[in-house]
Amino acid sequence: MRLATWNVNSVRARLDRVLAWVERSDVDVVALQETKCKDEQFPEQAFAEIGYQVAHHGLSQWNGVALLSRVGLDDVSTAFSPDVPAFGDPAVVEARALGATCGGVRVWSLYVPNGRALGDPHYDYKLQWLDRLRAAGTQWLGEDPARQVALVGDFNIAPTDEDVWDPAVFASSTHVSAPERAAFQALVDAGFTDVVRPHAPGPGVFTYWDYTQLRFPKRQGMRIDFVLGSPALAARVTGATIDRQERKGKGASDHAPVIVELAD
Repeated sequence: MRLATWNVNSVRARLDRVLAWVERSDVDVVALQETKCKDEQFPEQAFAEIGYQVAHHGLSQWNGVALLSRVGLDDVSTAFSPDVPAFGDPAVVEARALGATCGGVRVWSLYVPNGRALGDPHYDYKLQWLDRLRAAGTQWLGEDPARQVALVGDFNIAPTDEDVWDPAVFASSTHVSAPERAAFQALVDAGFTDVVRPHAPGPGVFTYWDYTQLRFPKRQGMRIDFVLGSPALAARVTGATIDRQERKGKGASDHAPVIVELAD
């Protein structure tokens, strides 16, 4: 089974690229983030025509998450916890999580809040959101330690200095702050392993490059997209790659797809 995650930064703007990549990569399950469309706008038929069931959660032209699967798509949920935090005034729950069981694996496509700036209300919201995710994950594994769960997506955190091209550049910004890194580590401590790193060691291995200042050709990126696996899932991982090639060329997303190979 091949499981992938990709922040596509607007599925409608990059539909041809996404479709071509999905077919070319021969992936069984794909988690998409930042689809930037409402449910009725998502191009479900285009993916159905190449053999994928689709689930999408989108409420506006922002955020949005999806799952594509050719190995089943059951028990779809748009919230990993009954008390997922809301944001804004008035407070609303954003489209940032979508879970389904695909080929026996509970896959969650996650688009973690950005945080915007240290001290911003969105930063506090980000930490609260991650803490709810940790609590939910702890409960799932407490109920069934053998459960196969994949928490995948854009976490908007570079958990170590090796995961960013120059830590000093980000010293006073989000993504690398101690509380964010602690929140990521709390997910690991809860039992969810970064299954990609052993197969794609750093330094200099990234999943995101800003569009500005020639960050991609200069190799000035961040590793913020992850596949975190429960113990039972992590034991099945035989390989993982970051498809840096897909970041190249006209119309590319600013993120690269991440693919994990699972043994039967």
